[in-house]
Amino acid sequence: MTEQFKPNTTVAGIIFHQDKFLIVEEVDDEKIVYNQPAGHVEENENLIAAFKREVLEETGLQVEPDFISGIYYHYREDIKLHYLRFCFVVELSDFTETQPQDSDILRAIWLTKEELLAKGEQIRSPLVVECLNDFLNGNNYPLSILKTNITSVNT
Repeated sequence: MTEQFKPNTTVAGIIFHQDKFLIVEEVDDEKIVYNQPAGHVEENENLIAAFKREVLEETGLQVEPDFISGIYYHYREDIKLHYLRFCFVVELSDFTETQPQDSDILRAIWLTKEELLAKGEQIRSPLVVECLNDFLNGNNYPLSILKTNITSVNT
């Protein structure tokens, strides 16, 4: 009997105010890279709770998602892994100060799309730009499309 295939399920956040996006500068494989606040869903954690936890760990912010901009299925050839990513969106009323709690996060910074794109190969994944473009193109799906029977402690 073969083991059932299971992609890595992740959440990510487009957190924005005016024309800037909250991006985390982090260390991955001993390199500095740029990403949306993002991470893996943990066992017995629903998607929204996972998103809120990851944002808190990587930025220090307690946020509520407004909507979803997309769901992505992505294969990374270099590490032979499949990812299923849920991208949430949060609009903040100001440029909130951040305080990352995760030791791999160097800082969380506010960047325009152009400033992010200027990071080039330091952008952690093509999904970072794809999620951002989908959001900027008006993708807006209600949170009610997510169904779960898991009630996480930190929701």
